[in-house]
Amino acid sequence: MGKVTGFLEIEREEPRYEPASDRIRHFGEFTIPMSESRIVDQAARCMDCGIPFCHGDTGCPVNNQIPDWNDLVFNGDWEEAARNLHSTNNFPEFTGRICPAPCEEACTLNLEDTPVAIKTVEQAIADRAIRNGWVKPQINEHKTGKSVAIVGSGPAGMAAAQQLARAGHDVHLYEREPKAGGLMRYGIPDFKMEKDHIDFRVEQMTAEGVTFHYNENIGVTRTLADLQQKHDAVLLSGGSEHPRDVDAEGVNLAGVHFAMPFLVQQNRRLGGEDVSSEQLLSAAGKHVVVVGGGDTASDCVGTSFRQGAIAVTQLDVRAQPPELENKLTNWPNWAVKMRTSSSQAEGAIREFAAGTMKIIGNAKGQVTGVECARVDRKRQPIAGTEFIIKADIVLLAIGFAHPIHEGMLTELGAKLDTRGNLFADTFSYKTTVDKVYAAGDMRRGQSLVVWAIREGRQAARAIDKDLMGKTDLPR
Repeated sequence: MGKVTGFLEIEREEPRYEPASDRIRHFGEFTIPMSESRIVDQAARCMDCGIPFCHGDTGCPVNNQIPDWNDLVFNGDWEEAARNLHSTNNFPEFTGRICPAPCEEACTLNLEDTPVAIKTVEQAIADRAIRNGWVKPQINEHKTGKSVAIVGSGPAGMAAAQQLARAGHDVHLYEREPKAGGLMRYGIPDFKMEKDHIDFRVEQMTAEGVTFHYNENIGVTRTLADLQQKHDAVLLSGGSEHPRDVDAEGVNLAGVHFAMPFLVQQNRRLGGEDVSSEQLLSAAGKHVVVVGGGDTASDCVGTSFRQGAIAVTQLDVRAQPPELENKLTNWPNWAVKMRTSSSQAEGAIREFAAGTMKIIGNAKGQVTGVECARVDRKRQPIAGTEFIIKADIVLLAIGFAHPIHEGMLTELGAKLDTRGNLFADTFSYKTTVDKVYAAGDMRRGQSLVVWAIREGRQAARAIDKDLMGKTDLPR
């Protein structure tokens, strides 16, 4: 723990943001870092709570030893805190920025709505470790002679690749895009996480022996069978990218787009990639309607404001949640309560219990509005509650159903689960095809970066054990 009476003496504090009027003028990160003394104060609030739910599966999927590194920060041993943090999480600078922090929901102090600022301390440790040169390539000079192919360089694929390379295997990471990172690079906006953090890890992993193969769409540019023949094991971690179907008239109108192409194109522009051959997707000077209530919808909101949207309205079919949850029935689990993202706070109009009935267009086939209706608890429209929202562009951000089946998975022919994900359990991570494994969103469905890192680490352990008969990699 930190200071014995810290949680009684020190108030919870989080980093401040640049004013919305300033941050919407650029795409960079806008969090104002806290001073070292203030970070130490926040670590000091960690209490001797007996059962620290924060680092169990309820709180932290990678099982970060949160009380341990809070205590180390409080006592000034930042380098040991960084070693401890990296022992469970390959990329804490990622999760310190983009994880929604279920650990804070599970914190004992959250019973009083003042949890320890765990995410803030985590990012501070990770950033300090990188800045001070404590994070170095961990090169295993004793090679096993085994070769592993990993398809997909998102957080699951990157975590698995790093673990397997450190175990001494020859690791080849195949990525469809020109750069590594998956949706961390191409889906998550730079204002949430700038991409030099990914570049740093790619350099580290390359030094550790991971070979990156870009512009390789397995199942299209190269067969999966080719990888199966060349490598002793193949891990599929390609994510979940098939968007959910939209049951509404007008989705084919000009100006109606799925969220990911909109976000990906903006990230490609910022990354210096050529998008001149693509249709321009821009909210500049437009009334924007975002359909969906999750993180991807919020990212569309923030991106639209930065592109110069006139107004942004977000439609959420769910009823407006309560301001505070009932701790006695929810804690330590993630609670459904009113949350406002930094993007929503930049001026979005939020409509709850709003069902999208129809997307309206003009004679030229261009979208002009969205017809909505209030919905009941069963999400059925309530007669007489219809209303229309002006729209020049509509972004559909209602999530992803399962991985893309065409190409690689069709060729593989492995069993899928009832939701269309690649079937594998969380111990062996094996698919129903010999020597082929699955991890991350491709296996579990759309989820968080921190869950992907966990699955990548656990899959690496399972593969190492299968190849060598034993393993020293942590689960």
